[in-house]
Amino acid sequence: MKIVSLLSGGMDSSTLAASLKHEGHEVSTIGVYYGQSHDRELAFAERSAAMLEIPFTNVNLSSLQAVFAGSCLTDKNVALPEGRYDEESMKATVVPNRNMILLSVAIAKAISIKADAVAYAAHAGDHTIYPDCRESFADIMNRAAKECDWHKLDLVRPFITQTKEDIVVRAHEIEFNLANTWSCYAGGDVHCGRCGTCIERREAFHLASLRIPDIVDPTQYSSKAPSITEMVANDWKLTD
Repeated sequence: MKIVSLLSGGMDSSTLAASLKHEGHEVSTIGVYYGQSHDRELAFAERSAAMLEIPFTNVNLSSLQAVFAGSCLTDKNVALPEGRYDEESMKATVVPNRNMILLSVAIAKAISIKADAVAYAAHAGDHTIYPDCRESFADIMNRAAKECDWHKLDLVRPFITQTKEDIVVRAHEIEFNLANTWSCYAGGDVHCGRCGTCIERREAFHLASLRIPDIVDPTQYSSKAPSITEMVANDWKLTD
């Protein structure tokens, strides 16, 4: 199939693009700058696309930042939660209606190049808080993609029942180097190792390594990040 895949530069969307290409699909990718503080991720998206030898389009929608108040990813007045996400702290990272907007951009791109499908990397770990990562939302967007134009599309989401640990294992299986991905929301030059998404990343690598000992986390974390031993001992919660 000819597929347009959303590519943020994170480990989920990057592994998805790599997996789709590995399966023999004709893949092109699209990233969106919407005013996110961690816009460093888009440089990693471009890097991953270059490694995979697939096209990457970076769309600038930074004016949307004005309508995204209330999220720590786009509003400097909202503090970034540290430590393992719980239901309340995870809500601070919600960008209102983000996936519907990003998928709409990807659908427009797919229609313009007569692609067969659009793909995004929603996974099971996102379901608790993010409604736009759930199967019910994806089903509705799949129907919308078929109705919005004469050219019919499918919305594919192969990770929607998988965990982040499973995604790390998939990257290992297809020999995709996750060192070339970015997760941290803190906006620094290296992963802080303390924010919720860094904790998720570290936990995913740790759990994957218990399944496949050859898997190691190649990520460079800040010197202020707690050790993995400490994190495991404290059930992935910060103690300071």
